[in-house]
Amino acid sequence: MTISTIGIIGAGNLGTRIGLQAALSGYKVNVYDNQEHSLKNSLPAMKKLLAKLSRAELIKEDEGQKALDNISFTLDLKEALKNTDLLSESVTEDPDIKTEVWREIGQLAPAHTIFTTNTSYLLPSQFAEISGRPEKFCAFHFHDVFHSRVVDIMPHPKTDQALISMLEEVGRQLNQIPILVKKEHSGYIFNTLLIAWIDAAGRLLTGEIAEVEAIDKSWMINFNMPAGPFGILDNVGLDTAWHITSSRRNPASRAFATLLKTYVDQGKLGAKTGEGFYKYPNPRYKSPDFLH
Repeated sequence: MTISTIGIIGAGNLGTRIGLQAALSGYKVNVYDNQEHSLKNSLPAMKKLLAKLSRAELIKEDEGQKALDNISFTLDLKEALKNTDLLSESVTEDPDIKTEVWREIGQLAPAHTIFTTNTSYLLPSQFAEISGRPEKFCAFHFHDVFHSRVVDIMPHPKTDQALISMLEEVGRQLNQIPILVKKEHSGYIFNTLLIAWIDAAGRLLTGEIAEVEAIDKSWMINFNMPAGPFGILDNVGLDTAWHITSSRRNPASRAFATLLKTYVDQGKLGAKTGEGFYKYPNPRYKSPDFLH
């Protein structure tokens, strides 16, 4: 099967990045969101990304405009699904919301369309049956897209094995490095490692062992890294971090989830809202004197 049109379900930060990379890779792209403000913010975000890529000489200026010409934006799910060969879903990490989205997609999508979910910690088998085509359903999980260029391919027990090699090829076409996760595992590979690290940082903070800046400084200095665990959490999104930690049963994760919920309830979700553990666009950990 030839993939020529990719549908993006969810025009948030990652959906926007996936859609832009797909267009840069030569695909036609349909971007859908049911929230008008998210859809309106997607195109300006793409233009900012293209400017950064151009300044870094990673693309030519005309490549960016050509990519944008291949992207359409719509609030109409049926329109977004029309002629789509592969779908990438990046809606809110909420099982109930994703279930409803996949039920609707399964009823409207063309019969040939391949279904993929970009979920960070839920499992594809949770939505495969409700989509109506479990054999064509697989997790296809992106990271940063432009800098962290890993795409995880995680099938569920009913995924057609031929789909895996197809997604590996699509991943390479999208300038990503495909990583196969042999069986379903919440958090894939990197997120499993990351959660263990975040859990440790959370224990230090909730246990009143050290403050946010001290924890971040220790990590940044010892590993010569540009951000520590709390700076990274701000960029992941504290709402996403809360969903992940609240699903874990160990007391340390639960305590950290409770702390994260206080930020979420205040609308302090990290870099995307201007404040989390740090204030943006100029967080303290990027200050020249932070590590002194």
